[in-house]
Amino acid sequence: MTEPTIRGADPATVRGALADAESLPGTTGFAGELDGQLVRDVLGRVPLYVDTDVSSANPAWAFEPSALENPTLFPAGATAPISEPLPKPESHWRLPEPTPESNHEAAIDALERAVRTASETVREDDRDIAVAFSGGVDSALVAELLDAPLYVVGFPDSHDVAAARTAAGAMGRDLTVVDLEPADLERTVPEVARAIGRTNAMDVQIALPLYLVGERVAADGFDTLAVGQGADELFGGYEKVVRLDHRVAAETTRGAVREGIRSLPEQLPRDVLTIEATGLEPVAPLLHDAVVEAALRLPDELLADEDERKRGFRRVAARYLPAEVANRDKKAVQYGSLVARELDRLARQAGYKRRMDDHVTKYVASLLEDGETAAE
Repeated sequence: MTEPTIRGADPATVRGALADAESLPGTTGFAGELDGQLVRDVLGRVPLYVDTDVSSANPAWAFEPSALENPTLFPAGATAPISEPLPKPESHWRLPEPTPESNHEAAIDALERAVRTASETVREDDRDIAVAFSGGVDSALVAELLDAPLYVVGFPDSHDVAAARTAAGAMGRDLTVVDLEPADLERTVPEVARAIGRTNAMDVQIALPLYLVGERVAADGFDTLAVGQGADELFGGYEKVVRLDHRVAAETTRGAVREGIRSLPEQLPRDVLTIEATGLEPVAPLLHDAVVEAALRLPDELLADEDERKRGFRRVAARYLPAEVANRDKKAVQYGSLVARELDRLARQAGYKRRMDDHVTKYVASLLEDGETAAE
């Protein structure tokens, strides 16, 4: 059995959150074993996996899927006593549903205080931090508040590299560009798939840019990579929350935003494990409890509509960033970096044609199998 341990918040804070059923106790997440039970915070910001096929040779749980034969994500907001076999986890924390703040300026002021609290918490620790910078408002605000070096990754003609250059210029900041070539993807796809425990095309495409920028950041001597993850989910950054199309079940923008927030426990392990695989510690200031709580209190008018997404968040960002950066829209990282395009091209060159179902996923799986065969 794995030694009792917990990651993220200190044990005293987690014990308090357990006793009070406090969903947002002022942390950046936690998970692990505490006082004989498994716990994972309400947003699942720290990965935790369990293995239902427990044997004396295998631990019942782990922070990385690769440590288990049959890893399954432990549910966010749940607890379960340690035993063999592990019992079904029980929900202990739920995402709060506070009354929205009716005063728009007060809501924006509260969000600004929360973002500053989150950034100051990061800066309190003695870390050598760099920022994964795409030129969008999320990473730009993180970079400005942390005053950390900026790194962007992408193929030479990519949107993200161009956007990062113009944003860094507007902010008066230096920028390190990590230029990619197809061989970088061929080399790192198996490493990424193994680290995240997933081979589906979308997850691998999202993880690859993080891994490749993390490699360079680690090589340059940093120990922490800060990211802007969480802003789109918390503040209404996706088109679907406005269109309310087949991708959401909610009938209102506010409901659709909450759906997005509830998707974080499934997404975040991919990003955390990817960054950790490069030897770096991941930091996501915009996912601090204080920011989450302030985001949940934003009125509908400060979320999104057909004219503007992440309205309240952009109002805060505009207090720190040039208008052209605070108001900028950007592409998802797998498209903005052109990683999705180039991975598709590599798959087709390897014989995995688009007429095949999920051809890129099949290509990823083949590279992983090849890598495992070569290691034997």
